[in-house]
Amino acid sequence: MYTASQERYALSEKIFSRCGKSGVLLPKVSLGFWHNFGDDAPIERSRAITRYAFDHGITHFDFANNYGVPAGSAETNFGRLMDEDFRPYRDELFISTKAGYLMWDGPYGEWGSRKYLISSLDQSLRRMRLDYVDLFYSHRYDPNTPIEETLQALVDIVRMGKALYVGISNWPLEPLKAGAKYLKEHDVPLLIYQGRLNMLNREPIEQGILDFCAQEGIGFIAFSPLAQGLLTSRYLDGIPSDSRMAKEHFLKSDRRTPELLEYLRQLEAQAKKSNRSIAQEALSWVLDQKGVTSVLVGASSVEQLANNIQTIL
Repeated sequence: MYTASQERYALSEKIFSRCGKSGVLLPKVSLGFWHNFGDDAPIERSRAITRYAFDHGITHFDFANNYGVPAGSAETNFGRLMDEDFRPYRDELFISTKAGYLMWDGPYGEWGSRKYLISSLDQSLRRMRLDYVDLFYSHRYDPNTPIEETLQALVDIVRMGKALYVGISNWPLEPLKAGAKYLKEHDVPLLIYQGRLNMLNREPIEQGILDFCAQEGIGFIAFSPLAQGLLTSRYLDGIPSDSRMAKEHFLKSDRRTPELLEYLRQLEAQAKKSNRSIAQEALSWVLDQKGVTSVLVGASSVEQLANNIQTIL
């Protein structure tokens, strides 16, 4: 039986940040389940990483319906961990999931229709063995579905008790503005926006999304804050055989350019002056941006997660 550390909230003042103008506090480093938690990963390694996160105050676990190999397996495996380890701590956890990208065949298995969003969330709840999630996202903007249909589905999901809060991920600025206005007018304010932000990709800043969220009191959580491992020392001396880049799926080897390596070496020298790793330097940069609530980090080992958590301690 798992018993959580009695010291998990000892450093709460360092770990947590208010999400926009809401009543929600999120850990500055949150655990993402995009990679390394599906059926292609040992369940005991996933268990160790998840336990370590919670033992160190990381209360926010982030999913999407299609995370894991095969799609959905990250949620399924977490459902097992929920029953075996985390059931007594459900009210201490902040669990999010999303729908928007392809999950099943046919016309109702992706995008932003009411049919897809509600069906997908019902499936996610069954996989994770939960009655509700704390946060449900529209994972991408659907230009072919009336925006009111997508947004009203989010409103109704909260009213049905399937989620406590709603979020938007990967939407352009103008639809985001319209979405925030609609949700506010329907008494389900937008809690948070999730976007890709790191030292190599600053689009949420350049497009005005981060400024808009800060002005409106909407939280912002950054995914891929380490650019899928590029902003670490992992690829400085080659491409490890067990790395994401070696698999040539989500991270292509042509990203490892001479310009990138030179940038990483400069960043490594800068990090050493502060007795930090490249990853810690990169995470700190994201967290220092005005309006950022949290960064989502993945982990393939406890040691990797521990290194990332040190950023905020």
